[in-house]
Amino acid sequence: MKKYLAEMVGTMVLTLLGCGTAVSLNCGADTASVVGTAIAFGLAVVAMAYTIGGVSGCHINPAITLGCLLTKRISGKDAIMYIIFQIIGAIIGAAILFAFVSNDLALAGGTTTGANSCGNHGIATGFIVETVLTAIFVLVVLGSTDAKKGAGAFAGLAIGLSLILIHLVGIHYTGTSVNPARSIGPALFEGGQALTDLWVFIVAPFLGAAIAAGIWKVIGEEK
Repeated sequence: MKKYLAEMVGTMVLTLLGCGTAVSLNCGADTASVVGTAIAFGLAVVAMAYTIGGVSGCHINPAITLGCLLTKRISGKDAIMYIIFQIIGAIIGAAILFAFVSNDLALAGGTTTGANSCGNHGIATGFIVETVLTAIFVLVVLGSTDAKKGAGAFAGLAIGLSLILIHLVGIHYTGTSVNPARSIGPALFEGGQALTDLWVFIVAPFLGAAIAAGIWKVIGEEK
């Protein structure tokens, strides 16, 4: 049970600090806000990797959990429980952020949770962006955490830095999710377009994770 609770706490922190930064900086308004938000998500992952990595592996992302399941690094039971607790954690994180913003008149007029949407770029573009970026991200996770070929204690840093890069690319198009839980929590509070587009930020990351698992099986696993 401890590893499931660790996933819940880790995903809560990621959602609160990552999306919280996006809201506080009014992400997308200028280059500085985009860079700041990207760094926040990356640093949140690094912090949690070195906090709960020894307990649960610090997936804090259903797409990563799926990638680990497909590469046989986690059991089906644990994968299901991880995803459930990740979603719960994201909802808690989004609820805390919603409470912050609800009492801040300076922020209440804009997005309240940093939720994702396809915006003016359309569903097709959003789906492609989220699929490709998730595939890259999960591939980095699978490679850097591989027992024989991975980065060892530096894996958390490699994963966090890669997430910064991914956000720098994706924020313009979708706000960057590459994480179904991180999208579900905020969308429940944001409503509107974020909720309408939510399926993209669930299906595309899972597809990207499956692609990453397939790639790693070809280039990384010993026959």
